[in-house]
Amino acid sequence: MKILLTGAAGMLAAEVIPVLLKQGHTVYQTDINRRLPDIEALDVTCGDKVVKLAREVKPDYIFHFAAETDVDFCEKDPEHAFRANALGTENMVKACGETSAKLVYISTGAVFDGKKDVPYIEADAPNPVNVYGESKLRGEKIIQTALDEYFIIRAGWMVGGWDLDKKFVYKIVQQLKSGKKELMAVSDKFGTPSFTKDFAANIMPIVNSGKYGLYHMVNNGTCTRHDMAVKIVEYMGLSDSVMVQSVDSSKFPLPAPRARSEMLENRRMKEMSIDNMPRWEDSLEEYIKLNKDK
Repeated sequence: MKILLTGAAGMLAAEVIPVLLKQGHTVYQTDINRRLPDIEALDVTCGDKVVKLAREVKPDYIFHFAAETDVDFCEKDPEHAFRANALGTENMVKACGETSAKLVYISTGAVFDGKKDVPYIEADAPNPVNVYGESKLRGEKIIQTALDEYFIIRAGWMVGGWDLDKKFVYKIVQQLKSGKKELMAVSDKFGTPSFTKDFAANIMPIVNSGKYGLYHMVNNGTCTRHDMAVKIVEYMGLSDSVMVQSVDSSKFPLPAPRARSEMLENRRMKEMSIDNMPRWEDSLEEYIKLNKDK
């Protein structure tokens, strides 16, 4: 199939594109950031350019990965957040209307308010607590209102890209490599990681099912950042020499509020017998061992 993919310079696309190419698909890569020579410049908020390109490419699918995912930046600049995450998605919907392409949209567990004590399933009602979650939910609603043939796939705490991403796992490993003997990690916020490698391996079984609609796709098991930090120390072989202190989130004040829980369950994938996402601990161990010496 022919796929027009936005956000091609991002960490998720970096794992998904090679999988798509290996499966024989044609992937037309776009991003506002031309990090690689195969990427064509495209600002998803420019509706005319989006539609023009879609008409030229005539894709079977649009994989809409482009998004503003910096939660705190979204809180500081809501106009930017909604332009990137809602208007950008609306433009992809228009492109689908012009070309009869089907849409794959990546959303987030941040659409929930975190009051539930067990993982959220697809049938649970969203109620975001920050601008980022609101802007991504707006994108979902735009799609659900305008299209019949779409896949909305909510990810959890995205992990991947190593130095391309430089988020929690990368930062903890760098601290350990610098010789730090005591770490602090938050234990009052709960989530489910989505490792980009696993996400990439499991996205096409959803698409190929032809069963449109809303999905959750996270690694199995739930955790806190403290749980992850403890495992990182273990997988680095430093459990005897490094202490990980459990702290609450007030220790690290941030501009955007975070839900107490962003835990997700792959209920729909399980019902379809296509939930092959590994446990987060196994994927974290593999991720650490693959990247720790970089």
